[in-house]
Amino acid sequence: MKAIVLVGGLGTRLRPLTFAVPKPLLAVGDKPILQLIIEQLREAGCCEIILATGYLAELIEAFGGDGARFGVKIRYVKESCPLGTAGPISLLREVIGKDEFFILMNGDIITRLNFADLINFACRHDYDLTVGYVRYTYQSPFGVLTIDRNSEVAEITEKPAVRYCVSGGIYVLKGSTVDYVPDKEFFTMPHLIEKLRSCNRPVGAFHIKEFWLGVEDLSHIEKAREVLNGHLLKTMKAGRKQPSLEIAVRHQSAAST
Repeated sequence: MKAIVLVGGLGTRLRPLTFAVPKPLLAVGDKPILQLIIEQLREAGCCEIILATGYLAELIEAFGGDGARFGVKIRYVKESCPLGTAGPISLLREVIGKDEFFILMNGDIITRLNFADLINFACRHDYDLTVGYVRYTYQSPFGVLTIDRNSEVAEITEKPAVRYCVSGGIYVLKGSTVDYVPDKEFFTMPHLIEKLRSCNRPVGAFHIKEFWLGVEDLSHIEKAREVLNGHLLKTMKAGRKQPSLEIAVRHQSAAST
């Protein structure tokens, strides 16, 4: 099975770290984020990984090489201009078969998701596209007013919380979806989902219940360190061998990456 990992973003919210190092190569402990992803995909049966590069592509290619040291085959496609989260698929029309399923994911995600569960779910239901989603709770920092038509306060709720289902940036697609992606245009996954639904194509949703984190700032790296390190300690006490993601984690500076 193939997997496409989007690793071409600028990582502006993690500057100054990402001035010299692309976000997927930032270390969360002993390994860069990208290595954690590659190892997880390999364990799920993805033997061919395609890295969609852009910003600092030469560093990504130097790190990944041909993939032999990770036990997979790695190839690269480079965006000459930003193509969005779905646009890079158009560069792979000759590589992906119409009936095969493949993974598409962002290259800044740290998760303990068993990718095989997501893949099996998508294949079993035969969805054209399956979105891995997580539950996100937004809590307002303010009291929220309900105001009636007479401009009078009908109700006030102190710091209410609202739960949403949000995309986890991990998808399984059928090869035929490539036909819905325009060539050399900025095209996002929401665009693709809307296009598929308008053509009455089936789009499914898979709940990611395991730890999931999209790395957007330094606080997220610290959070990943705490969660993964805590799980490692539990694993060691239980006497079990930990999977590749569950490693001892320490915060590293940009210089050490």
